Formats: sequence, structure tokens, C-alpha cells
Amino acid sequence: MTTIFPFTKNSIKVNDSLHYYRHSGEFRLESGEILNDIQIAYQTFGELNSDKSNVVWICHALTANADPTQWWPGLIGYNYLINPEEYFIVCANILGACSGTTGPRDFDPKTGERYLSKFPNITIRDQVKAHIMLREELGIERIALGMGGSTGGQQILEWAIEEPVFDRLFVIATSAQSSPWGKAIRAAQRMAIEADQSFYSNSANGGKKGMEAARAMALLSYRTPGTFNQSQKDDNEALDNYKAESYQRYQGLKLSHRFDAHSYYVLGKAMDTHNVGRGRGGIQKALSSIKAKTLIIGIEGDILFPIEDQQTIAEHLPNSTFKIIQSDYGHDGFLIETQKITEILKPFLSNESN
Repeated sequence: MTTIFPFTKNSIKVNDSLHYYRHSGEFRLESGEILNDIQIAYQTFGELNSDKSNVVWICHALTANADPTQWWPGLIGYNYLINPEEYFIVCANILGACSGTTGPRDFDPKTGERYLSKFPNITIRDQVKAHIMLREELGIERIALGMGGSTGGQQILEWAIEEPVFDRLFVIATSAQSSPWGKAIRAAQRMAIEADQSFYSNSANGGKKGMEAARAMALLSYRTPGTFNQSQKDDNEALDNYKAESYQRYQGLKLSHRFDAHSYYVLGKAMDTHNVGRGRGGIQKALSSIKAKTLIIGIEGDILFPIEDQQTIAEHLPNSTFKIIQSDYGHDGFLIETQKITEILKPFLSNESN
């Protein structure tokens, strides 16, 4: 039994098109553990055309939400390439997050208490399973374009292997398998959160200070040395209060105002599980099963998802195009370099690419 609930004034507000899909009953995770009565927050933009052939499904990255016009401006929205006047755009907040979809801050219906640090480990495949449930509930049989960057791209690849509903795929700054390097970076962030003893309390706001430190660590893998060296220069006489430190502290505090430490912890672990070849005979075999026409973009200077990660995807996808863009922003370039992305994505969507 499933029900869809429209936006209400008492819900977490992203914008007026936020909706909820609630699944009554068990949701079995890849680990074998069970979540009960999960909720998925999602947003739609534009209108579905008569033959339902204009669906664009966007999967978001780590700390984003169901509103891609908010975190991918310049690419998604009116007057941009992925335009609601042309496409029916769907984006769902991922399982384990904190912007309306079931996550650690929510109450376990069995105990009546918040999950918090007791929230079960989830995988990228669990998140995709939730997307598929929502797709079925919305009556969408084909998706013209599935797109995402970073862990959003991981979801897209998993989904395309799981079920062949996509005509085209676009992934950027992502991988077919999480690397030891990426796992190490996220492990260090979890250690920072674990060092904050409030993380293990019964407070819904536990772990905030730890997450601030974790976010500061993460930012070093999202940007490049050149970015910091240009934007955070100090007076040569400075002995304290350095701009770089102030910036790091500000970014940590900024995230703590809008995100949950338990979700940050859970979602990072979910990224660690990513391996499209697990149980499928290896990465090459799994990727070769994707028949959708695919555009893959790598970012020169991305140290979190190096170019080699995207090259691996392209080598094993039978119908793919691989492009590289230059960016001073490193990994964050997938959110910032929207003009460069548009110049590559536009001909891909209009059948002009090779």
C-alpha cells in the first residue's frame, strides 16, 4: 500500500512543488535489515507530455536536496538547457538524507524513537531501489535522460544496470566503484564526527561540531590547491586569523545549519559501498550491460574522482562519449562549470554528438 502526500505547510519546505511518497510496509535493504514505512520527498518541474517521452530524472549528490534548480543553477531551470518548458523533471531526496526522505533523524515506527546513530547501513543500491519504487508509483515507464554528478552519478549507473528504462545517461565526476582514496577521505570525516561525543546522544542535533570538522576536511577534496592559493591569500605580515582557516570554519558552520550529522555519516558510508560489479561478475560485465547512450564528463584537477574513474566507465560502456573539461574548482566544477557542461550536453541531447 502506497500513498502520495502533497506539500504541506508543516513539512520541510524546499519549494511549493515538494511532494511525499510514503510506502507502508517493509523496505528490505541490501544488508538484509529492514526499514518500515519509508517516506521519499521528491519534486517535479514541468509537465509530462502526451507520450511520456520527456522525463529527465536527476539524482543529487551528498548534501543536496530534491530541488536541482537550487543546487545546479545554470543547468536546470527556466532559460537553461534542462528546461521545465521542455522536460518533465523529477528529483528525489535520497534515502538516508535529511530533506524529507527517511533518514536517521526520523522516528523508527517500531520503537517510537529517532534512529540517529542506530540507523542501519545503506548502500547506493538501496537508494536506487527507493528511486525505482517512486518511478513505478508515478507511472513513469521510460526516462529520456538520467543525470547526476558525484554520488548522483553513482546512483545513475547503478540504476541503469538494475533496469533498462533510460534512453540517455549523463554522468559527471563519478565512478563505477569507490576508490580506497575516496573511502579514506570519508573515513577521516567519520572519525571527526565520532570524536564529537554528542553524536551518540539522544539529541537530534548531535554531532554538529564533528560534522563541521568533517565538512572542512571534505572541502579539501572538492577544490584544488590553486583555488585556495588564489582566493585565501593573507597579508604577508599575518601571524594568525588566516583567511584559509576562517573559510574552512565558515564552510563547516554553514553546513551545520542546513544538514544533519547522522545523515552525513550514513551517506558517506553508502558511497563507500559503491561497486557496480558486486554480484554481477565484475565492473566490466556490469557496465557493458548498459545500452543507453551515455555522456561521461571528467574534470581535470578533480582529486576526489580523478579522470581515471570516468575513463574506466567509458571504456566499458558500449554506447558512450567521454569528454574532459578544465576547471579551477576541482570536483566542485561539476556544480559550477555549467556553461562548459551545457556546451557538451546540448549536442548530445540533440543527436549532434559522435
